[in-house]
Amino acid sequence: MSEKDTAPTGNDTTHFGYQTVATGDKQKRVADVFHSVAAKYDLMNDLMSFGVHRLWKKYTIELSGVRRGNRVLDIAGGTGDLSYDFARKVGPEGLVVLADINDSMLKVGRDRLADRGIAGNLETVQANAESLPFPDNHFDVITIAFGLRNVTHKDRALVEFNRVLKPGGRLLVLEFSKPRSDLLSKAYDVYSFKALPLIGRAVTGDPDSYQYLAESIRMHPDQDTLKSMMEEAGLVHVRYHNLTGGIVALHRGVKA
Repeated sequence: MSEKDTAPTGNDTTHFGYQTVATGDKQKRVADVFHSVAAKYDLMNDLMSFGVHRLWKKYTIELSGVRRGNRVLDIAGGTGDLSYDFARKVGPEGLVVLADINDSMLKVGRDRLADRGIAGNLETVQANAESLPFPDNHFDVITIAFGLRNVTHKDRALVEFNRVLKPGGRLLVLEFSKPRSDLLSKAYDVYSFKALPLIGRAVTGDPDSYQYLAESIRMHPDQDTLKSMMEEAGLVHVRYHNLTGGIVALHRGVKA
């Protein structure tokens, strides 16, 4: 499912999970979800994925080709786990920008990275992926991990990512996707809609946010649709890698 952009009107609608909402309301609703879960976000990631999300993110960093001295944007970077590894790789000559639209998530990420000794080559910026406050041709690498499905206008965000990348720069999108087998898909549905809200209730006291998580995953574009969207945004050499049977996919594209 793709979100094609048109000029906003008062009658525009989009999806918030399985609900249809006014386009202008989605950003606030998503913000409320992450304000609610920010303090327990990393713990929930470990519980929900049985720790496998760390392997998915490690693979993202490896495929990024990041080098010492690079400038990296970790958009929708949340609590900063990717930013931590990037900051160590780019060294003091490089720069990592941890950006998120949600100030609660950004504060958790900034404090956590400071506690882990990351400071001199890290900046934190509150930013909307659809309208980035950075100049053209600015970053060597951009990553967005488990954030694109929450963006209201995904097409606009992909165009923005392409704009701020340097020529030859890489965009990596790590996101939940569509399992490649029917059996895995059925098992994943049971887990997502039965177990996740229960875990969310027990750990955060907020089952509704994890109901939204399950629904938002189903509404996100599948692997081939997202590949086409990245190409339409101007990226080239777009490829994707299915991880854990396609439950997650890592897309990589290059700015021409």
